[in-house]
Amino acid sequence: MLSKKVLTNTEGDVRIKDDKIIVTLYGDHETLGIKDKYHNISPQLENQNIPPKIPWLNDYKLDFRFK
Repeated sequence: MLSKKVLTNTEGDVRIKDDKIIVTLYGDHETLGIKDKYHNISPQLENQNIPPKIPWLNDYKLDFRFK
């Protein structure tokens, strides 16, 4: 399960800035293979005509960063 791999093998930081929830993942995220899928996720969703705002998170957008 991806969530278990991410939450047990990765260090991170979560912050709110403007209309975004910024999730920064540190360390060995390359082995999880998630960077290509989640980097710039809001524009990816918009290109598929999917609203990037998350209603149950007060309409914030998610922004993933990898370091």
